[in-house]
Amino acid sequence: MSHRLRKALVVVAGLLLLSACTGPKAEEKPAEGAGPATTAQPTGPLRVAVISHGTAGDAFWNVVKNGAEEAGRQLDVQVEYNSDGDPGNQAKLIDNAVAQRVGGLVVSMANPEALKTSIENAVRAGIPVITINSGEDKSAGYGALTHVGQNETIAGEEAGKKFRELGKKKLLCVVHEAGNVGQAQRCDGAKSGFAGDVRTLQVDISNPTDAESRIRGAVQTDSSLDAVLTLNSQVAARAVSAIKAVGSTAQVGTFDLNTDVVGAIKAGDVVFAVDQQQYQQGYLPVQFLKLYRDNANVVGGGKPVLTGPDLVDKSTVDTVGQYVQRGTR
Repeated sequence: MSHRLRKALVVVAGLLLLSACTGPKAEEKPAEGAGPATTAQPTGPLRVAVISHGTAGDAFWNVVKNGAEEAGRQLDVQVEYNSDGDPGNQAKLIDNAVAQRVGGLVVSMANPEALKTSIENAVRAGIPVITINSGEDKSAGYGALTHVGQNETIAGEEAGKKFRELGKKKLLCVVHEAGNVGQAQRCDGAKSGFAGDVRTLQVDISNPTDAESRIRGAVQTDSSLDAVLTLNSQVAARAVSAIKAVGSTAQVGTFDLNTDVVGAIKAGDVVFAVDQQQYQQGYLPVQFLKLYRDNANVVGGGKPVLTGPDLVDKSTVDTVGQYVQRGTR
């Protein structure tokens, strides 16, 4: 064999050996006992179901919806918003979302016990859950990643303190949803912050005429009531009408903002509003779920992420009012 031919055969053999040693890694298998190979990160738009206990057309929940949908647009997340004020129906909405294998769930828990099984089933199915608005104390126990909302007791305390600073002596706290744990916490907080005489009144938000009648009867029967705290912006308007109808000097403070409350603060008919900045309760969970899917981030460190309270009165209403008008406060 010629010297030139032997040299060529050596070069070819070397190339074949190099090829065998550097074959495509996709062909390699993990060593026995080393566990499964790392899976690829999920791709494509995240699908998130937001399921609240709000009623159709409610000004408060419309802002939550706006926040969730805007986050979806900005982050390329498919957001599906549904609501039902009946706890049983809300649980069914959660069950339907689980059956459809959504990528994440955002749930308000006004009645936590009614939703417990549905939320736990979602967690067992591997669907990450973030709770919002109500049910903070049950959130972690049900397996949610975190809770986003205002602490209702703290918010109630701030409202009570504000009335105390205004020199009020007897406070009426108007509850508009029976069984809503968040509303009970607001009134309990108000009692603590007010440190005076506080009574509660139960009304039905779905019957606004009757709600106004009950508030009117309360302030008319007890002329010593000089402060009324409503837990919803729509009920606040009814309280203002009721007080004017009987010539009472009681002043109204409320939870939550809408354009009517902004106008009432400017007119002096409502002295303040406790703003829980509910736009964040829609926006932030969508953002958190995307971070969780794409980067395994969990926000809050085991604690709730608070969105309020922020008290809005005549000194701040002009600034905040412009955002209420556009549906983001």
